Amino acid sequence: MTWYAIEVRSDVARHEAIAAWLVGRTGHAVEERADGTIVSFALNLRSAEALARDLSAVHGPGIETTHTLLPEVDWGTAWRAGLGVRHVGNVSIVPSWIDHVPGPEEAIVTLDPEMAFGSGEHGSTRAALLLLQRHLRPGRLMLDLGSGSGILSIAAAKLGASRAIGVEVDDESLPVAERNAERNGVADRVTFMQGDAAVIAPLLGPAQIVVSNILRLVNIALLPEIHAALSPDGVAIFSGMEQGEAALFRPPLEEHGFRIIDEQLDEGWWAVAAVRA
Repeated sequence: MTWYAIEVRSDVARHEAIAAWLVGRTGHAVEERADGTIVSFALNLRSAEALARDLSAVHGPGIETTHTLLPEVDWGTAWRAGLGVRHVGNVSIVPSWIDHVPGPEEAIVTLDPEMAFGSGEHGSTRAALLLLQRHLRPGRLMLDLGSGSGILSIAAAKLGASRAIGVEVDDESLPVAERNAERNGVADRVTFMQGDAAVIAPLLGPAQIVVSNILRLVNIALLPEIHAALSPDGVAIFSGMEQGEAALFRPPLEEHGFRIIDEQLDEGWWAVAAVRA
């Protein structure tokens, strides 16, 4: 399969808006390099050119884009490289091709992330998972916004949630997540849906746990819907943000009626748990 990398350079003030737009347009996470370049991906040259054209039309002049054909890779196996068992609190994330003997009170999530986000190798996923372990109570309903590989939904079921519902904009992630739920024996308690979390989340509540592991701007945009979907005694967990973004996320979180009760850092990634104020 061929892929094109689209490199986007703009003034710093528009970085986050551009990243959020690219995620919404493509359904895939973006790479943010140290020099400020944002990298997205397209399946072919026509799609890459259309993405660059529409980006300039939406966000105005002064945006520089280049696209590069990537070497052909067998993604059916390449994503496995370097993955091993990850221990996150009392949860161990185990790639399906690795034999692992669980210890006492160790919850196992057997995973094949394939090309969906969520392998346990990213600090934002681990930070969200640690907060989930601290605040999930058995028998509760959990909503997982931006569910990717299904890792957090499956972990919630393993930790005692009565039901977990994952919502993902990328329809290619859904079969991956569903296979992972079957692999872990929790398909009867875990459901995945494709669509816009802003539309779907309020219809699925009230939920006692809502996890949103996306980008900061997307998290902010979803605050009214998450507040509406959360039960009065529920906990909302937000992740997908770097430590430096904490100061930018706290004010809108409080403005939308949330009170912070817990925080977690993991390799520069920040996650926060909040309740209704």
